[in-house]
Amino acid sequence: MPGAALEMEPVEPQSLKKLSFKSLKRALDLFSPVHGHYAPPDPESKKIRISYKLNSEYGVVVKKNLSHLSGHHQVSSSVSQDQEAQQNSKSAAKVELSLSGSEGCSGDMQKGLQTALVVPPSMQLKGLNDTGVPFKSTPGIPMSSPGSSDRTTSTSALMEMIPSKWPRPVWHAPWKNYRVISGHLGWVRSIAFAPSNTWFCTGSADRTIKIWDVGSGRLKLTLTGHVEQVRGLAVSKQHTYMFSAGDDKQVKCWDLEHNKVIRSYHGHLSGVYCLALHPTLDVVLTGGRDSVCRVWDIRSKAQIHALSGHDNTVCSVFTRPTDPQVVTGSHDKTIKFWDLRYGKTMVTLTHHKNSVRAMALHPKEHSFASASSDNIKKFNLPKGEFLHNMLSQQKTIINAATVNEDGVMATAGDDGSLWFWDWKSGHNFQQSRTIVQPGSLDSEACIYALSYDLTGSRLVTCEADKTIKMWKEDKNATPETHPLNYKPPKELR
Repeated sequence: MPGAALEMEPVEPQSLKKLSFKSLKRALDLFSPVHGHYAPPDPESKKIRISYKLNSEYGVVVKKNLSHLSGHHQVSSSVSQDQEAQQNSKSAAKVELSLSGSEGCSGDMQKGLQTALVVPPSMQLKGLNDTGVPFKSTPGIPMSSPGSSDRTTSTSALMEMIPSKWPRPVWHAPWKNYRVISGHLGWVRSIAFAPSNTWFCTGSADRTIKIWDVGSGRLKLTLTGHVEQVRGLAVSKQHTYMFSAGDDKQVKCWDLEHNKVIRSYHGHLSGVYCLALHPTLDVVLTGGRDSVCRVWDIRSKAQIHALSGHDNTVCSVFTRPTDPQVVTGSHDKTIKFWDLRYGKTMVTLTHHKNSVRAMALHPKEHSFASASSDNIKKFNLPKGEFLHNMLSQQKTIINAATVNEDGVMATAGDDGSLWFWDWKSGHNFQQSRTIVQPGSLDSEACIYALSYDLTGSRLVTCEADKTIKMWKEDKNATPETHPLNYKPPKELR
């Protein structure tokens, strides 16, 4: 029967593995005689490839012979199928001759020969490929099938390069250690700069608070009053007050004109780990091991709110003049935004897998970074949308983080690592490691706190070898001496 003759023969189903082996065998048969060398040019195979391509792929036709270099391409849409097939075979022979004879011609000639391949008028009118998706054509370059593997003209040259949406990092000069200050008799746990930027104070496990000159690094004053290590410090911009908090459950207000404690804030049930001053209101916020962030009125010593909701130690806090005015990070792996009017949680961020020990608020942008041993993440404010992870992992417990106006973020680790990041892109451009003082244990290579001064040009780190180290940018560094070795991750390219 005629219908039976039209039936297709059954095709043997082939597994992907079998097809891969076939392809591999073909490649080996082709290249095995000349391993490590390019295959010699074969004019016959070149002709076969060209004629097959011209005849099979979308009915591509070649209009003219070498006269197309200076002439105009004219395509007649009224050519019948028989005439078009004859024209294809003739033009294929012409291109064979022209391309085989163009080995020694100039670059312009080669370019002209390559642009001889054009799309038939039917496809020019539709502008569609076989999947129904419009082509993206470039002016002066003929359209080609996205799936074709063109060996004579490189398809990559015709493809439109899609630019990466990921921001390229800004070049920053590397930072170097220029001063080491000794004076404390215990681990240095906290730091705060004065609003005048002329001095800074550090709190230590030796139960003292020391005040140092920024320019010279000399000790100006030692304050005693705590009976345990001092973990939190803040200096007020509105008043001549300094606030300190420590493992002795005490929160103290120091009058810097008389260098003595004038108020104590009682209420914490365990050690106080972090402290922050509100930028506009006369309140101080403290977080501790009792899983509560407490809000105190500076003058009346009254507790305004006990912000409860965390399930573990509150170890980092920062404040803002607008909502969310209070943001806390905890060992329970969460970050909470608080409504200061009602003392209730606004948002809870659960992106981290480990304790959030450090957070850094950008001085200009409405964003902040939170640091944990799993990753450093960036969030938007005020809603707390997750922006992105930093592009590398420090792979250590991160105790402190800070960022300056130039967009350089510094993070300090438990193993003494000090990493510098480009804020916008998340690129890690420098990895430093602190050097312990002679006579100290290697395990004392740990950085507990760090802070930029008010200009952002100096960085001060507080360390477990009882020293304070000061860092600044290398002025002699240039993009040529310290190139930006940036390679975005595969998922961002």
